[in-house]
Amino acid sequence: MRLLKRSWLCLLLKLAIAVGSLSLVFLVSQLNTDWAPGFTHKYSWLEYTADVGGPEKGCNCSAILQGDWKALERAKILTITKDVRKSIQIPDDYYINATTDCRSFKLRRKYIMFPLSKEEEDFPLAFSIIVHHKVQNFERLLRAIYVPQNIYCVHVDKKSKASVSSAISAIASFFPNVFLVSQADNVVYAGWPRVQADLNCMADLYNASTKWKYFINLCGQDFPLKTNLEMVRMLRALRGGNSLESESFPPEKKWRVSYVHQIINGGIQRTNKTKDPPPFNLPIMSGNAYIVVSRGYVRSVLKDRRIHALIEWSKDTYSPDEHLWATIQRVPGVPGSKWPHRKYDMSDLNAIARLVKWEAHEGLEDSMGAVYPECKGTHVRQICVYGAGDLQWLLEHNHLFANKFDVDTDPIAIFCLEKYLRQKALAD
Repeated sequence: MRLLKRSWLCLLLKLAIAVGSLSLVFLVSQLNTDWAPGFTHKYSWLEYTADVGGPEKGCNCSAILQGDWKALERAKILTITKDVRKSIQIPDDYYINATTDCRSFKLRRKYIMFPLSKEEEDFPLAFSIIVHHKVQNFERLLRAIYVPQNIYCVHVDKKSKASVSSAISAIASFFPNVFLVSQADNVVYAGWPRVQADLNCMADLYNASTKWKYFINLCGQDFPLKTNLEMVRMLRALRGGNSLESESFPPEKKWRVSYVHQIINGGIQRTNKTKDPPPFNLPIMSGNAYIVVSRGYVRSVLKDRRIHALIEWSKDTYSPDEHLWATIQRVPGVPGSKWPHRKYDMSDLNAIARLVKWEAHEGLEDSMGAVYPECKGTHVRQICVYGAGDLQWLLEHNHLFANKFDVDTDPIAIFCLEKYLRQKALAD
């Protein structure tokens, strides 16, 4: 009799998934009986099995996450094998063609299509994702953070290849809560359009739903370090506060906000024209592009006249993403903000938004001058592109996300991290 009931439950779940009935799947998954132990709460069909990964599945992720040097050496060798190099070359057309069978794609890729807990369902989040290449990176990031109660705005750089835009558009079309930004821009490194891309998504997300509690901005080479449930609990603990880097502006960078800058031929150049002081005598703070902020903070960005004036003033500065959000965080009256006294300064290592290894701050683990250990991957623009050897260090920290990851550079780092997060999400 017990076997018959278990078979009936399994059949019902498969039927619910096949017809796309998320409410039925959620109802069945919440059943609490004594005749299906380990089944109703483990969601075994959502686990990452051998058929999900490529040749990188041959690595020992558990040992890698514990920093086992033998497992890490094997991972390095595996990364350069022909099978692995071939497996990570997924053409953009693959995702474009996947739109012919959306349901099959979501099932095969094991997207979580129902809330895993009432706690998560009652605390939806909003994400913006800025992308310009590497579709596979984007898809794996989306899969890692996707749940149906959240909402996702995707900004594809207008300069991106047509195949990239088409592939990401195809992926977004699979999900009712994932959409492309209403107004895309040509993103320029260290220029205003990088901020405008996030602002456009902010506005779209704010207008699309009144339910979400926090906004998190991402780029295509980010990856989570926490499950959605862990994020929800950490954000609840903020009690309406924000978490982002915001420190006193360093004197050696004053030129960034003291001179007018222009975008010329796709790059940003400094002119000899000096800028007027910031509006309302706002103290300009130093930070970075990545933020975790409340819906109230976003409302201020969109509606507060002081913030509008600051935005206009920042449009001809250098790398405005590295001071705008940090400055808004110290404007009195902005929800979740902190008083602009240096005692309230917050570094990137203390903010939970993003964990980044800057090459200039790396060093030997026993070095007193090093902020963090040496990168085990490679560097791009003085930022560590993480390798499998960085995972143990990453998971020791309290950040929600880390940057940068690259499937082309080290697919095992992403494979082990996404496998770890999925197992943790299904076990909670």
